[in-house]
Amino acid sequence: MYGYGWGFDPTFILLIPALIFAAYAQNKINSTFNKYLRVRNSYGYTGFQVARTILDNHGLQNVSIELVRGHLTDHYDPRNRVLRLSNEVYNGNSLASVGVAAHECGHAVQHQEAYAPLTIRNAIAPIASFGSQGAWLLVIAGLFFGWMQLIDLGILFFGAAVVFQIITLPVEYNASRRAIAVLTEYNLVPANEVEPARKVLSAAALTYVAATVTAVLQLARLLLLRGRRD
Repeated sequence: MYGYGWGFDPTFILLIPALIFAAYAQNKINSTFNKYLRVRNSYGYTGFQVARTILDNHGLQNVSIELVRGHLTDHYDPRNRVLRLSNEVYNGNSLASVGVAAHECGHAVQHQEAYAPLTIRNAIAPIASFGSQGAWLLVIAGLFFGWMQLIDLGILFFGAAVVFQIITLPVEYNASRRAIAVLTEYNLVPANEVEPARKVLSAAALTYVAATVTAVLQLARLLLLRGRRD
């Protein structure tokens, strides 16, 4: 479409590698998480216990821990200073559970220390959220009506979403490094069980890499569509 009728859009070819990578990353996290979700950690600590221990040892007694519905929906909410863990992590005592719980605590510690990439990501989050959802509507409307300013505005907003994804990478990898360090430091899992937890977090990080690659290629696609209107 857009210069090629309403049929096949050749710029879509750009996304094929990203879509394949994203599918691989999603399969990797699902298979790895489910594998170690069935392996109990030797000390029997639940994700809640691990999270509470890590938070309290970092002086974060004011950060509460709540249950959240869903699968792999675990996250730290910096606005409300709440750590939300899915049931399989909150109540689970698997290696996957403690790894994910420790990772989310890593974000809470980042917030406490004003970790620069996290601060920047939180600042641009509202613009990035609109950019990821509304940018294409602006671009399509601009292409349809021939309003270049609308196309440029859509690309600008989507660019913010791409920046958000790029900044997310160091945030996530740093949280995982913190997680592995505290699991060892506080003796929350035996030394021989640290590697499985690391594998879970590495698989999760791959999904963020895939999201970033997809976002970058989507931006390139938008720029190509924009260039065809000149």
